[in-house]
Amino acid sequence: MENQHPLLPSILHSTGKLSDISSDEIEEFLEHKNVSFKVYLKLFAWESRLLWLLSGAVIIVLIFNYMLGFVTLMFVGHLGSLELAGASIASVGIQGLAYGVMLGMASAVETVCGQAYGAKRYAVMGVICQRAILLHLGAAFLLSFPYWFSGPLLKAIGQSETISEQGELFARGLILQLYALAISCPMQRFLQAQYIVNPMAYIAVSVFIVHVVITWLVVDVLEYGLFGAAMAQSFSWWLLVIMQGLYVVFSPWCKETWTGFSMDSFNSIWPYFKLTVASAVMLCLEIWYFQGLVLVSGLLPYATVSLDSISVCDNNSMNYWNWDMQFMLGLAAAASVRVSNELGAGHPRVAKMSVIVVNMTSIMFSTIICIIVVIFRVGLSKLFTSDSEVIKAVSHLTPLLAISVWLNGTQPILSGVAVGSGWQAVVAYVNLATYYCIGLPIGCILGFKTSLQAAGIWWGMIVGVVLQTFNLFILTARTNWNTEVAKAADRLKEAGNRVNEDLVNRP
Repeated sequence: MENQHPLLPSILHSTGKLSDISSDEIEEFLEHKNVSFKVYLKLFAWESRLLWLLSGAVIIVLIFNYMLGFVTLMFVGHLGSLELAGASIASVGIQGLAYGVMLGMASAVETVCGQAYGAKRYAVMGVICQRAILLHLGAAFLLSFPYWFSGPLLKAIGQSETISEQGELFARGLILQLYALAISCPMQRFLQAQYIVNPMAYIAVSVFIVHVVITWLVVDVLEYGLFGAAMAQSFSWWLLVIMQGLYVVFSPWCKETWTGFSMDSFNSIWPYFKLTVASAVMLCLEIWYFQGLVLVSGLLPYATVSLDSISVCDNNSMNYWNWDMQFMLGLAAAASVRVSNELGAGHPRVAKMSVIVVNMTSIMFSTIICIIVVIFRVGLSKLFTSDSEVIKAVSHLTPLLAISVWLNGTQPILSGVAVGSGWQAVVAYVNLATYYCIGLPIGCILGFKTSLQAAGIWWGMIVGVVLQTFNLFILTARTNWNTEVAKAADRLKEAGNRVNEDLVNRP
């Protein structure tokens, strides 16, 4: 069989330069069903190389962007337990709301820009990015009100008056960050779709270094307290936006995809808006489910210990579960880009191969992180708090944390595949059913009606994640990738039907 295919010599006997093998060659080669295990290993290495070249830099970006909030809450934690509880609940209940909306809406950029890049319809990408920023800014304006009035909102969901007051103070300082997110999220996805990730990594590291210095100056030296810490975080996010924006506008690598501001971004906005809404609903249901774990824990007896212990494990801004999540989200972003690029290029078999490779890689990596978390659970807890009761509570939650970390090896990756394929609306229904109709009620029953308390809430969350992952696995396994290629072509036609055809079809 190997000698019957003209591409096999170049694939099997190349000098080791996997970059010399093109995606077109792989797609043609994969049409042949009966190939040896040796060949599949070569293809696995080819796809792994692309995934790690992309995800490696994306992981750095995610980690250092995440560490902006991580460092902020580390400084806040030394102001006092009340300030930490207030900042934690604001990060989960208020900032988590915004993150869900912004990141969810931005996943529509991943879908359309990724498929446009694969199809070489470059001018569509710049128009989509501008269109996304407009919609994000509109969403940021609406979200400003929950930020400003977060105190009454936190009280309404059962938080104490003192914690709500501290949370409101912190949230108001983050309003400026909200508008920075509205610009940064679409720009990052715009750059990722065209494999421009190393510059984003350099920018993220640089901004993080500045943020550490500024936060130390504002909190420890000038003693501006909780509000000052929030303002320092907002400043750092705007610095990130400015540096990314300058790169997009002036970099020669973006000259084909960014052709300047265009009125076309206002045209044909409705089809893209529908995809944006589906994307936002999909990710919001996912993010809010995990944030709800911390919110509900605040209603348990001994709320401060419950809230702080779960915050160390599961706060979107300060935890070591999400350290693993940053790596998995990096791989998920790579999966989304790879799948969307190959669907746009008309390569269904390469897209399917990418899905298999990234899932195998993520499961192996997540297993390693799981072992690290179990071994170093006490030392990691002491980074965030010196309270012996909180440290003890975290130790009791570690087995559940380990299970959740292992589940991270599949769930985010399958979600990334869904984004790259444009399945956001379907996944939104899956998330609603598995998370809110099953997982959350089970967690509340176990948390409030049994002696498990915080652990019971977490068990409910795990049930929801397992069911969601199973459904996404079935959806992915049953996918007809040839049909997805046709859908991608229709989506690009709809997204770019008002863009100047000379620009759209340039090589």
